[in-house]
Amino acid sequence: MPVDRLTSLFDRFRVSAQMFHAGPLCGRTHFSADPGLGYLHVLREGSMEIEHRQSPGSPPQRLSVAEPALLFYPQPWNHDFIYPPEQGSQLVCATLRFEGGAMHPLARALPPLVLVPLSQAPSLASTLDLLFAEADHTRCGRPLLANRLFEVLLIQLLRWLLDREDLPEGLLAGLADPQLSKALVAMHDEPAHPWDLPALADKAGMSRSAFAAAFKRVVGDTPAEHLAQWRLALAQQRLAGGEAIKHVAAKVGYGSASALSRAFAARVGSSPRAWLQARGD
Repeated sequence: MPVDRLTSLFDRFRVSAQMFHAGPLCGRTHFSADPGLGYLHVLREGSMEIEHRQSPGSPPQRLSVAEPALLFYPQPWNHDFIYPPEQGSQLVCATLRFEGGAMHPLARALPPLVLVPLSQAPSLASTLDLLFAEADHTRCGRPLLANRLFEVLLIQLLRWLLDREDLPEGLLAGLADPQLSKALVAMHDEPAHPWDLPALADKAGMSRSAFAAAFKRVVGDTPAEHLAQWRLALAQQRLAGGEAIKHVAAKVGYGSASALSRAFAARVGSSPRAWLQARGD
């Protein structure tokens, strides 16, 4: 039976979109990198060059886009769009706010830029038609509907990626695997369950050795490492929301507040209290 590979991610770590531009852009436009913020741009027509800088003072990297395309920046990354002086390009753009910031599993799992020519992703066409129709007219509820359409577009883009066979090592590659995905979804759905290697291998329908080797090769972490990262990401989210650590520990699979604190300090580098103080919570 197929498994739902995305609902657990979006239920626990939400992504909200906000459209901020629809129409032509000319010259150079800068998009800044802010923590927890991504971008989703749709180039409707025209062409442009994109300039990236890995860090201030580093030489720029240039990329040309000559056809309608979707550009998804899941991670904070400074980028500039540069257009030919004789021609503006038509774009629809939205910011994406990732709940949990850098700890959001999708933000961590994807490369800094996902560029998809629209001609290669026909499954996005119907949503794009609705989005363009909203972008072109000022009507009641336009911002609300456009924002929701960007969120739908993001889910459809992830579906499209999961159907590809050339995904790089990481969480999406694991979710695209018909066997490993069953173990990953089980961990995501029930983080407090006492998962061990035999139970996860059974979920995947594989032997322990074959499962462990395949998981490490495809996802890049061991099953135990992935489970620990998932639990701590959930813990950070709940702690930032004001929940007491003793309640959070039980919900994410730790037997006591002290056990969660030790795991937290080992992976994050500080205690939960110090982490919250550093955030200003």
